Amino acid sequence: MNVTGSEWQAGVLGGLFGGALMGVLLSVSMTPVIQNAIPALWGLSGGVAGWTVHMATAAILGVVFAALSKELPQYSSSVGQSTALGAIYGVALWVVLAALVMPVWLSAVGFAGAPPLPNFDPTTLVAHLVYGVALGATYPLVLRR
Repeated sequence: MNVTGSEWQAGVLGGLFGGALMGVLLSVSMTPVIQNAIPALWGLSGGVAGWTVHMATAAILGVVFAALSKELPQYSSSVGQSTALGAIYGVALWVVLAALVMPVWLSAVGFAGAPPLPNFDPTTLVAHLVYGVALGATYPLVLRR
């Protein structure tokens, strides 16, 4: 998978936009996640660290989406198709990262508030859908500019 400069830039910008929306949703509905759990993954604490880690992760996952979109052009050639692909991507991230990886990782670092495994929390599903939809909708718009 070879992602060009404009593709990875669109992935980063789409990821940051989706990450910002998701971060606001988490800050409002699940404050301990952004302030405690996310920074604890890296041995950090506090809201600024949580937001920094969250946004960096959102940008990186945006580039992964760009690579996926390049491999699946039949599902990402229009804003509507890319938005649908983004929604699927958001659900996949929720299942793999939020429900499976994060509980194991938080337990491994000794975080006292580690969620159960698996952690199929519906609020985090909505947050990951928001991320994926925003990323998917933004990506082709930035790519075409």
